[in-house]
Amino acid sequence: MRAPGKGQPFTYAQYMLLDEDVRYEVIDGQVFNMSRAPTPKHQAVQRELLVEFATYLRGKECTVFGAPIDVCLADRDDPEQIREWVEPDLVVVCDKSKIREKRIVGVPDLVVEIISKSTVRKDKIVKFHRYERAGVKEYWIADPMNETIDVYVLEEGRFRHQGMYVRDDTIPVRLFPGFAIELKNVFAEEE
Repeated sequence: MRAPGKGQPFTYAQYMLLDEDVRYEVIDGQVFNMSRAPTPKHQAVQRELLVEFATYLRGKECTVFGAPIDVCLADRDDPEQIREWVEPDLVVVCDKSKIREKRIVGVPDLVVEIISKSTVRKDKIVKFHRYERAGVKEYWIADPMNETIDVYVLEEGRFRHQGMYVRDDTIPVRLFPGFAIELKNVFAEEE
């Protein structure tokens, strides 16, 4: 099975036939090659956010997943009908019926993307608008180089910028009142 050509429709079923080391995202019909392996700083931020969410969510209804995990935003279970999927750095899913054996099917409640030079446009523009249209309740864009996280909350179908948080701040997680993450733990200096 070959990768999709420009302008050709590409289904999730076709994607599943590719070698396991080939990774794509398809958003609004556009195929995006996944970037090469993330930097250690990117991985550290992802790991620390995953730990924070996993610890808080232990024993609760919602669950957290870190990349790589495919998320099919349309609520379709048939891989032949799925024509769009993303691979966020971190997702929180509160409806367990969306969790399938090999992917998430449906809109996650919270998404975190960790930007790099090669993904900044896709994460801040393409995915931003797609997650907004899909109805993601909370979208975080983490910048490991500048040690910031921008938080967007869905209100009346539009993302509203909740704030930019820096290393010394604490982010309130709007999805879970009473839960907040101290960024000094997320952006801890690597030894």
